[in-house]
Amino acid sequence: MASSYKLGERRRFRMARIAVGVFFFLNGVMTAALSTRLPAVQTKLSLPPGPLGLALFGCTIGGLVAMNIAARLSRRFGSKIITIIATLCMGIALLPVALAPDFPMLVLALVFSGIGSGAMDIAINIQGAEVEQCYGRPIFNSFHACFSVGSLLSALLGSTLATFNVSPEAHFLALLIGVGAGLVWSSRFLLEPEPVSSVPGDQTRKVRSLHFSRTLILSGMIAFCTLLSVGAMFDWSALYLSGTLHTGPGLAAAGFATFLACSALGRSVGDRLTMRFGEVRLMCSSCVLAAIGLALALLFAWTPAAFFGLGLVGIGLSVPFPLVLSATARLFKQDTSVALATVTTWGYCGILAGPPAIGFVAERAGLRLALALVVLLCLLAALCSPLLHTKKAEGSLQDHKQIFHSEMGERSVDNVH
Repeated sequence: MASSYKLGERRRFRMARIAVGVFFFLNGVMTAALSTRLPAVQTKLSLPPGPLGLALFGCTIGGLVAMNIAARLSRRFGSKIITIIATLCMGIALLPVALAPDFPMLVLALVFSGIGSGAMDIAINIQGAEVEQCYGRPIFNSFHACFSVGSLLSALLGSTLATFNVSPEAHFLALLIGVGAGLVWSSRFLLEPEPVSSVPGDQTRKVRSLHFSRTLILSGMIAFCTLLSVGAMFDWSALYLSGTLHTGPGLAAAGFATFLACSALGRSVGDRLTMRFGEVRLMCSSCVLAAIGLALALLFAWTPAAFFGLGLVGIGLSVPFPLVLSATARLFKQDTSVALATVTTWGYCGILAGPPAIGFVAERAGLRLALALVVLLCLLAALCSPLLHTKKAEGSLQDHKQIFHSEMGERSVDNVH
């Protein structure tokens, strides 16, 4: 009887893991689809770069505001219902973006899209942290690998559809149908919320004190540095290859694709490396690897060396953000939603501030020197990582290992019988 109960629990957690992976995949698909079809929307409305950038800034602001609201709602009602609602909002918002007849309507549509995206980012990370804690071993990187795979496939699909002049409206409508199907199938396997038994006034005081926690500030700094670096690679790596190294647009795009592919590869093996080396050691070494890779790409004006360096950057920057989210969720079990929202907000601020700051420095000192700042930020994140090493985190990792080995032993017994 106890054995069948364990099997039932194990299957429920396994299905929850698959469901969360599907939501991460859908998030990556919708994010990349919007990015790949924005040029068509810009052409349709005849928008200069300035107003388009302002509209996208509205999308980011909507996301930042939604994160904190979604964290509070997830704490009150559970991350499952917030995940479902946010996914619907993010998917439905794609059509108004494509159908927007003028600039004000485009801004409203992008703000709505940012709200859905920000809320979904928080909710699925909270749900992923809950599944990881129930699963008994590190699996957080696999969720973010699903996001990377979804982004890659969606970017390829969007580029292909744009090549054949398929309208964004038709693209987004088909995508919305697919998202709806994935949502209907996977939502039933998400974990149900646990009851919250604290007074609202106590929650407010705990949240205020939590924001000034030394550990949470360090986690936020790591998230800020690593996501700023990721944003810089997204916006400036191809421009560095084409403008500074004069590789041409084709090789520049291939260099960026190398970064994306290595990032997806790093996340696919991140959980195994976490089990072997621990979160803090892996976080520190991966940030150092990213710094070494980018330094290599900047110091040697040779295209193969730059490609190799960008590959190291992709591997290095693939795991720190999922790792810091996983560590934060485990260190703040009683306030997971608020802690994850705080760390993710730090990260989003890095993405928001990074590309413009790199451009500002590049205009005055050159892109090579501007990207050297990213090397320093990666090293700063590496220096902050060991400070997260607490007895609580170490004990939690040992628990993970014991549970993992006991599960493997149970499976071997099951196979014998």
